Amino acid sequence: MRIEQLEYIAAVTRLGSLRRAAEALHLSQPALSETVRNLERELGVDILDRRRSGAKISDEGRELLPHIIGVLDAVDRLRRAAGEQHHSSRMVRLGTVNAATVPLLVPVVREFRATHPRTQVEVVQAQQADIHRGLLEGGLDLGLVNYLAGDDLPPGFHTTELLRGRPVACVRAGSPLAALPALTPDDLLTEPLIAMRSGYVMHRYLHRLLEGRHPAFSYSMDGAEMGKLMVAEGLGVTVLPDFSVLDDPLERCGAITSRPIEGDDTEVLLVLQRPLAGSAPRAARDLHAIFVATAAAQASRTARTAAP
Repeated sequence: MRIEQLEYIAAVTRLGSLRRAAEALHLSQPALSETVRNLERELGVDILDRRRSGAKISDEGRELLPHIIGVLDAVDRLRRAAGEQHHSSRMVRLGTVNAATVPLLVPVVREFRATHPRTQVEVVQAQQADIHRGLLEGGLDLGLVNYLAGDDLPPGFHTTELLRGRPVACVRAGSPLAALPALTPDDLLTEPLIAMRSGYVMHRYLHRLLEGRHPAFSYSMDGAEMGKLMVAEGLGVTVLPDFSVLDDPLERCGAITSRPIEGDDTEVLLVLQRPLAGSAPRAARDLHAIFVATAAAQASRTARTAAP
């Protein structure tokens, strides 16, 4: 039994139908129905009355509802108490996949530090699945995660889009590839490829772009920042979202540059996520607001730079 199963049942009861609950929870109806069905199998009770006209809470489900509400109230009290302790510890924990951290995270942390001088920000680099687990289990307050446009967003999270960009080839300034206006997949195979390892969105994108082909030599890494450093040192080429390269310190000093991928219209989204359930500490909410404002300013600057 999971807490979100009980929360879903409470939402169906409150909103009067499975359809309206699914819309409010940003879930598909089949996904919500299957989640509740798993709980029904565990309890041996039909909680929903499923008919052709739709699904509503059953009579048996209404009898269980006071117990469900009691459990949710107890969990909410526990979360509030833990949130207060977390707030008093003066620590905000941020998980990041590290594919836009320097151009976005540094100014965010700088502004947060100015307004919250006694609150620490702990940045934890991890893969997307680990960030989601940390958010649900309370080990993280916020998570920076990448998606490819069209990806399904996981349930249970409030998701705010921060930046939207295109994959680009990050190359060493002055290299032969930097002399080209755009790079093809074949161009990427002419140099050692510095690639994210399996589990990252950009690994999935690159595998799709190259259609299963492999370079003669490649490196595997966890972080975009290490990839950009390796490019600057002349060890190869990497592929990252454009917002991870533009205004990066290495790009500003002329060590690296980027080129678009010829014929590719893929979009990469950088989003900020937090759990739907429970209340976030005030410091985490403030950090969230600074992320949104800073990302909007960065997107505006990028648009002005790209305009003819």
